[in-house]
Amino acid sequence: MPKPCDLQINIDGQQIFLLKEKVISKYCGGLKKILNHQKRRCHVKELGLRINDFPGGPEGFELVSRFCYSNGKIQITVANVSLLHCCAVYLGMTEEVFSNNLLQQTETFLGRIYYWKWNDTLVSLKSCQLFYTFADGYGLLEKIICVLAKFVQNSDSNHLTSSPSASVSSSSSSPESSFAKRLSFSSKRTTPEKIKSTLPRKAWWFDDLATLPPKIIEKLFMTIGLHKADNKDLILTRFLLHYLKIATQTKVVDCENSNEYSALAETAAYGVISVGKETFSCRGLFWVLRIVSKFGLSRDCRTEMEKLIGGMLEQATLDDLLVSGHDMGVHYDVNLVIRLVRLFVDINGSDALSLQKLKRVGRLVDKYLREISPDQNLKISKFLGVAECLPDSARDSYDGIYKAIDIYLESHPRMTFEERSRLCRCLNYSKLSFEASKDLAKNPRIPPRVAMQALISQQSKIPTSDFVIESPRMKKHSQIVLYNEANRESFSIQKKDMRLNLDKMQWGVIELAKLRTEMNGQVSQLFTHNVLLNSAPASSSPRFC
Repeated sequence: MPKPCDLQINIDGQQIFLLKEKVISKYCGGLKKILNHQKRRCHVKELGLRINDFPGGPEGFELVSRFCYSNGKIQITVANVSLLHCCAVYLGMTEEVFSNNLLQQTETFLGRIYYWKWNDTLVSLKSCQLFYTFADGYGLLEKIICVLAKFVQNSDSNHLTSSPSASVSSSSSSPESSFAKRLSFSSKRTTPEKIKSTLPRKAWWFDDLATLPPKIIEKLFMTIGLHKADNKDLILTRFLLHYLKIATQTKVVDCENSNEYSALAETAAYGVISVGKETFSCRGLFWVLRIVSKFGLSRDCRTEMEKLIGGMLEQATLDDLLVSGHDMGVHYDVNLVIRLVRLFVDINGSDALSLQKLKRVGRLVDKYLREISPDQNLKISKFLGVAECLPDSARDSYDGIYKAIDIYLESHPRMTFEERSRLCRCLNYSKLSFEASKDLAKNPRIPPRVAMQALISQQSKIPTSDFVIESPRMKKHSQIVLYNEANRESFSIQKKDMRLNLDKMQWGVIELAKLRTEMNGQVSQLFTHNVLLNSAPASSSPRFC
C-alpha cells in the first residue's frame, strides 16, 4: 500500500507541506525537474525539499497545493489572481506539463483586466505587496498599473458607477495594444491660469492610492513616464504631496531613514518646479519644501526648489522662514535662510521696484533674527551670516538688528569681550535711530568702544556751522542754550521743511548732552578706551565730535 505522503516541502523555513510527489509533479513542471534531478543524485524515493523566497510564502504554496489536489481547479478572483499567476510562473505550471494548467487559467482571467472596475484593480494591485519582486519581474505589475493609470487619466468621468466596459470600448478597440505604450498625462497642455481654475486640489482617487506602498506608487509614475525630472503634471504632483504628507503623519514611517520615499519626494519637487510660481504661492512653496526635505532631495533638485522660492522671497512671512533645522541641534534651518536671501539678491536687479522688494526682505530678515537669537546653539557666525547676507541698501534703519543683538547677548551671557565686539560688526551706526543709540550707550552688554562709535555717529549727523552751543555755569544740572546765528525770520516759505529738520537736530543735541550728564561713571569708562578725558572746569559744557 503506497504511502499517502512521500514528499516534504519546506517553504521559507516557515511551514512544511507533506504531499504526494505524483500529484504535485503532474502540474508543476519546474518542481518535477528539481525532484528528478535530486533522485538521480541521491538515489532515494522519499524526498525533502526546501524552497526559499517563494511567491506569497506558505500562503502561495497552499493555493498551488489546493489546485493540484482539486484536479486542476480553483476559484480565481481579483484578490488571488496575481499570487496564483506568480506561483504558476515560478513552478513552471505551463501547458506543456498539463492541459489548461494554472498559468493558462490565470492568463485567461487577466485577459479581462481592461474591463475591471476601479476597486477590482486596486484590490489586485494591493495584493502584490507581499510578492512585489515577482509581480514586477513577471510583467504583471506593469499591466495592472496601466489599467489603474487609465482610470486616473480619465478621472473627469465617474468610473466608480459607470460601466468599465463602455469606457474601454470607447477609448480603443484593442485595449492591450493601447496600453503597450506609456501613458502621458501632459498631452493636452493648458495655461497656468486654466490649471488654477479647472483642476481640483484633490481628486477622488487620491485617498485610494494613498493606501498603496511607495514602491508601487513609484512604479506607477515610472510606467506613465513622469518620474523625477520628467514629471510635469500638476494633478499627479498634488497627489504625491498628499501622499507624502500622510507618510509624515504616520509614526510607522521613519522619514529620515526611508529611502523608498526619496524618489517620490524628488518627483513631487520637480512637478512643483515645472509649474513654478504661477501655480504655487511663496507660502505653498515653503510648505512643499518642508514636506519633501524630510525624505531627502538631490542637490540639483534642492537647488532648483530654492531658486524658485528665493525669486519670490519678498512674499514670505516669518512663519515661512522658521523651517526646522536638522544639524547640530539648531532649532531652525539658518543655512537655508541664508541661501534663500542670497538667491533673492542675485535674482532681483537694482531697479526701484527691486529696491522696494529688497527692503521688504530686509524687514523680514530682522524679524527672523530676533526670533532665532535665543537659540543657545546658534553660533555667532550663523547670526552674522543672516545679518550680512543683505546689502546695506536693504535697511533704512538698523534698529531691528540692534534689538536682535541685544536678545542674543542676553541669551548668551558667557560671551567674551571679543565675541561681543565681533557680533556688533554687522551694525551700521549711522542708520541707528537716536533712541536706539541712547539705549545702546546705556546697555551694559555692549562693549564700550561700540557704544562710543554709536554716539559719535549720532553727533556727526548734527551740522555745527549754523549752531553755537553755550553753557552757563552749572549748578545742580547742566543747562544748554542753543541759538541760531542766522536770522530765522529771513528763511523763505520754501525752506520750512529744512527748518523743521534743523529744530529736530537741535533737540537731538540737547538729549545727547543730558545723556552725557546722566552717565557720569560710564563716560569715564568709555573714555579710558583710547579717548582722552578733558579735565575742563565744571562750568564748561561737554562737546562730542
